Amino acid sequence: MAAPRPPTAMLQATPDDVEAQFYDALREGDIDKLMALWSDDDDIVCVHPGGARDVGAQAIRASFEAIFKRGGIPVQAGSVRRTRSIDAAVHNLVETVLVLGRQGAQQGYAVATNVYIKTAQGWRIVAHHASPGSGRDRDEPDEAPSTLH
Repeated sequence: MAAPRPPTAMLQATPDDVEAQFYDALREGDIDKLMALWSDDDDIVCVHPGGARDVGAQAIRASFEAIFKRGGIPVQAGSVRRTRSIDAAVHNLVETVLVLGRQGAQQGYAVATNVYIKTAQGWRIVAHHASPGSGRDRDEPDEAPSTLH
């Protein structure tokens, strides 16, 4: 069964509007609203922090359904860097998530990349990739990189 699609006004939205709707759906724990924002392409992908690559709508839906069993995600998107062409947009941003731990509520961070394409139905998400990160940008390297790339 295909996911319900958003209202027509939403279909002609900008990538920024789709991104705002994506994070609203995460906070609300609304799986139908969230999945309506994704492209119908078979090769859409989602990578949660520290997780495997989920490929296709069915795998992505299942991963978010498991997450939403605990409720919505208290997340805010910020520090957005945008690159856009006529029919594609890439947003890199910092997600601030409220994490409940032994010492109470604390902020956690993920660095995310969201990729959008313009389809006949409007802008849609084709990829969301989030990795654990910090709440700051590094414009100039202050030491040798600790990763391979």
